[in-house]
Amino acid sequence: MTGLGAQMHALVERLYPLCRSITGDGVRDTLDIVGEYVPLTVHEVPSGTQVLDWTVPQEWNIRDAYIADATGKRVVDFAASSLHVLGYSVPVSATMPLSELRGHLHTLPEHPSWVPYRTSYYTPDWGFCLAQETLDALPDGEYEVCIDSTLADGHLTYAEHVIHGQVPDEVIFSCHVCHPSLANDNLAGIAVATSLARALAEQKPYYTYRFIYAPGTIGAITWLARNAQRVNGASPAHGGRPARAKPSVGEGPRAGGKVKHGLVLACAGDPGRLTYKQSRRGDAEIDRVLRHVLAASERPHQVVEFTPYGYDERQYCSPGFDLGVGSLSRTPYAAYPEYHTSADNPDFVSPAAMADTLAVCREACAVLDRNRRYRNLSPYGEPQLGRRGLYDALGGRSDTKQAQLAMLWVLNLSDGEHDLLHVAERSGLPFDTVAAAAGALHGAGLIEA
Repeated sequence: MTGLGAQMHALVERLYPLCRSITGDGVRDTLDIVGEYVPLTVHEVPSGTQVLDWTVPQEWNIRDAYIADATGKRVVDFAASSLHVLGYSVPVSATMPLSELRGHLHTLPEHPSWVPYRTSYYTPDWGFCLAQETLDALPDGEYEVCIDSTLADGHLTYAEHVIHGQVPDEVIFSCHVCHPSLANDNLAGIAVATSLARALAEQKPYYTYRFIYAPGTIGAITWLARNAQRVNGASPAHGGRPARAKPSVGEGPRAGGKVKHGLVLACAGDPGRLTYKQSRRGDAEIDRVLRHVLAASERPHQVVEFTPYGYDERQYCSPGFDLGVGSLSRTPYAAYPEYHTSADNPDFVSPAAMADTLAVCREACAVLDRNRRYRNLSPYGEPQLGRRGLYDALGGRSDTKQAQLAMLWVLNLSDGEHDLLHVAERSGLPFDTVAAAAGALHGAGLIEA
């Protein structure tokens, strides 16, 4: 995992300088780089397209931006950091006094050396973000202001990478690709997702895994609008109203649906403890899996309840879809001082933290892929395991007694209602031991899926 951590950190450093937003060439450039690691299917959705209750906005691109003093010196320069410009700023070319310019400047007085991240996606505006200490050093006078940007009809861009499994039912991993130079929020999530995709591609997973690289909010909404029927059988009407009633809490996706589980990855590389935010259901299988994996690993962590605020889990968990999608991060959004500032740079994220987040994702996938419900084919009394060679087969294991006990638990709870994760939770045995026991019993013809 050490080598993988270093690779993920290198990807973060490579992506960091790019100016991303909810649309534009920065997103495309980011996906081009990710596409060198995993093959991507890139989708372009025209501006003006109705997506549920939203409309795909105009595309924003920027080439240059600066504030220059009377000598022509750039005191704020977009070339130094993409955070220096208010996201989606309309073009500006003007000269104005500092007193007028101040109304378009954003700082963080509580952190005078940091540059904040600010946007104005859906209200035409312009502005600059700078360190408070830079603003304090500016003398009164005239300043040249230039934002060389375009806001015009174009496209919203997102991408997918799919690893086909033994069944078409899907597990989705979603990360947002809309933030500019912010390493933890969102580049660490992109790096972990990409490394996880590469690892799964080397296996033959049970589920089909779909990785979604999309701008936050509008990107996830666009993906859901374009995949509603396949996601859970819904056919949202104009405005996003579902054509069919939503399922009750705890029920699986509607008939015809394929998305069974999902995770949103964000803030995946900071030094804080792991945080799992449960799905809207709270009892979805992904919730149970993450709670089990984190508790069994004895990692420092916290599990928090769902709230309709945060990252794109709130889109996947909107009531018309109500998918079993949770969110995995380290320190949650807005809960660390560096959040949405220039201090969220590659030095703030570590290879070790990203490797740890990746390890939890891999462990969760391993549980999901093996978690089944079985039916005991010899339910009247305990079947004789010895004459079937099952005890002998365990003789070389260091945990022979534990493995034998796992077989008895699997046989007892294989009533078609309880899955292997339930067996592990109730018995207190490791999931790997329970899954191995189920495999042996299945091979002996004592249980069926």
